[in-house]
Amino acid sequence: MTVTQDYQITWEKLPDDYKLPDDPVDNINQPALAAALTQSLELAGKLPPNALTPTNYGICATLNGKIVVKAPDWAYIPKIGVNREAVIRSYTPQLQGDIPVIVMEFISDTQETEYSIKATYPPGKWFFYERILKVPNYIIFEPDSGSVEMYRLESTEQYILQEPDENQRYWIAEMNLYLGVWQGTRENRAGNWLRWWDEQGNLLLWGGELAEQERQRAEQERQRAERLAAQLRAAGIEPEV
Repeated sequence: MTVTQDYQITWEKLPDDYKLPDDPVDNINQPALAAALTQSLELAGKLPPNALTPTNYGICATLNGKIVVKAPDWAYIPKIGVNREAVIRSYTPQLQGDIPVIVMEFISDTQETEYSIKATYPPGKWFFYERILKVPNYIIFEPDSGSVEMYRLESTEQYILQEPDENQRYWIAEMNLYLGVWQGTRENRAGNWLRWWDEQGNLLLWGGELAEQERQRAEQERQRAERLAAQLRAAGIEPEV
């Protein structure tokens, strides 16, 4: 148990009969943005089997005996310590595994709930991520404009706005990856996407990009073979089929 503000924080499993809010996704782009982040991690071999990348999914804590559930648009939890069947409805850090190392909110309305530092029950999202969960990295992304705000939990235990590097990317130390904005099209959505780059600056590719890369490689190999065959014939040698 820990204490922050006037809260005693405990980590308890969500009761089976607890009714989770059945809110619709705020924006049609949110699932696509979240799925793209997870897919590139998985294809690059950077998603361990016991990691969790929940999307619009309840992360819980109990404050003074009252349950609080917040559902970030995307999060990365390095390791869960229970079977996945145990976290189908919700996830309780400390009890069921690690604290998320990053949470993201994709802005889609004007209420700015992502910035809520409301400390009284039920607390706002910012307060919950910063003071209750103590998530090291908090990303607020506005897909239409492509603006990104990255806040990092400093030694003061408060979020401090970070500046991007010379490539306009942000280093996520816990994941050993950079995060930045990329413009392009995926699944018929043209616009701004959050994407990952490795330490060497290589973009982590999506499935369609990997397939296209392989297609181009095969085409280059076919052309090389045709050129070699032509050279052999010009020399009076019939190439083996």
